[in-house]
Amino acid sequence: MDHKYIRSIKIEWEKTDPDVYYREIEALTSIKALDFEHNITFFVGENGSGKSTLLEAIAVAYGFNPEGGSVNYNFSSKDTHTDLWKYLRIVKGIRKAKDGFFLRAESFYNVATQMEELARTTVGGTMMDPGFLSGYGGKSLHHQSHGESFLAIVQNRFRGDGVYILDEPEAALSPQRQLTLLLYIAQLAKEGSQFIIATHSPILLGMPDAGIYSFDDNSVSPISYEDAECYQVMEMFINHRQVILERLLNSEDEEI
Repeated sequence: MDHKYIRSIKIEWEKTDPDVYYREIEALTSIKALDFEHNITFFVGENGSGKSTLLEAIAVAYGFNPEGGSVNYNFSSKDTHTDLWKYLRIVKGIRKAKDGFFLRAESFYNVATQMEELARTTVGGTMMDPGFLSGYGGKSLHHQSHGESFLAIVQNRFRGDGVYILDEPEAALSPQRQLTLLLYIAQLAKEGSQFIIATHSPILLGMPDAGIYSFDDNSVSPISYEDAECYQVMEMFINHRQVILERLLNSEDEEI
């Protein structure tokens, strides 16, 4: 069954301000339209290649809070997102998602704080809903490690038939926890959820039946897992660690 709630996007570049910084990102400006043919789609590329900028624009255009959370979150601690979302048109599927969440590593602390604020009243600091935190692992996210709290949201808050947009989720996770995250994403996708994920993780990127868009080489194009630079660098380092380290550490010409 086709569970793609976001089928494609289009960017109306002619309506954007010609002086905005993101017009200088060549990979971004190469995009006129982008299709999502898989329930799980990855954006990969070097820092500054535009993958997180586009991911954020998709999330905001869909209705999520720029800093993260569900579509019901409307807090703002610092307005740093671009206005690209205003010129991005989402072509949606025929089915409406029952759930959704925008999860980004850099503003996760603010989202966790907002979650707890939503669970409290202004009278005596009592819980509005004693069971509220059960959706996040049963205890304060601030009383868990960054990795634990990150996974707690995915394990307890994400459901089937949802749209989930994740920005570099591996930043908080060990390799073992990345495998756990991969398992949950795969299961949720089978249950009808759609994921769009920006990542540098060769582990997450190894997800079967996922689509991968590369933002390298000043363009956005579909690639295979083995063609992803993060995979190639990791494979090269693991298989030729000693040679690579000797060249890096003993070269007078190389800067590390």
